[in-house]
Amino acid sequence: MPETLTLELRGGDFHAEVVRDGQGPPLVYLHGAIGQKGWAPFLSQLAQNFTVYAPYLPGFGKSTGLEHLDDITDLTLYQFELLDALGIAKAHVVGHFFGGMIAAEMAAMSPSYVDKLVLASPEGLWSDSEPVADLIAMSAEELLDNLWSTASSSMGLSPADFEANARLKEVLAADRMQDLACVGKFTWPIPDRGLKRRAYRIKAPTMLIWGEKDRINPPSYAGEFKRLIPGAQVSMLPNAGHLLMLERGAAFADAVADFLSS
Repeated sequence: MPETLTLELRGGDFHAEVVRDGQGPPLVYLHGAIGQKGWAPFLSQLAQNFTVYAPYLPGFGKSTGLEHLDDITDLTLYQFELLDALGIAKAHVVGHFFGGMIAAEMAAMSPSYVDKLVLASPEGLWSDSEPVADLIAMSAEELLDNLWSTASSSMGLSPADFEANARLKEVLAADRMQDLACVGKFTWPIPDRGLKRRAYRIKAPTMLIWGEKDRINPPSYAGEFKRLIPGAQVSMLPNAGHLLMLERGAAFADAVADFLSS
């Protein structure tokens, strides 16, 4: 059963909410800009082989301190402080979209903290010919449709993931603008914040995993990330969109576990 930890950092400037479960090597999961955050069935599957830590980023859930962070460097350094507070010297780091961008920055800025790296549809690059979707301009309904491989694909979810999707509707309606404002502080108007100039520093074995039908973050970015990160490998998940870890939760968790255990 997942437990929720609350940690105080920098003398109370930050309160971090972290959900933890499982046993085995530490795995830190950094959630994306919109949709899934906190715990989900795919994390329970990963917790069978890893001690999974799923922090809410500052400004999300009950995690506070967003006002003390000015840019992506500040946010990345915060992640190292959180790992120190959790007593984690080195961990596998898995990040989705915005969380993938942070995970990559962590691996580039301080490679000693990151064992293996999994970037699930990470943002951080930009191409005018294939722009990342403007999440702020989308309505909640448009977002919900475009997060999946097709507008109707959520009907094929497992019962556990279908329940997660039902909660997702509520979250999008209630928290969408707040969540996007938190992320927009670091990525607006485009998410290119110089990661392409630092990616060469990533030493951790890296897997890029994308939903083949991602309609938020074009899968074509996988090739550019692969070019920038030494030795990175790419895995494309069929019949999956942007929320590949919910739409194909078991397959996603299997791919991640296989890579981390290899």
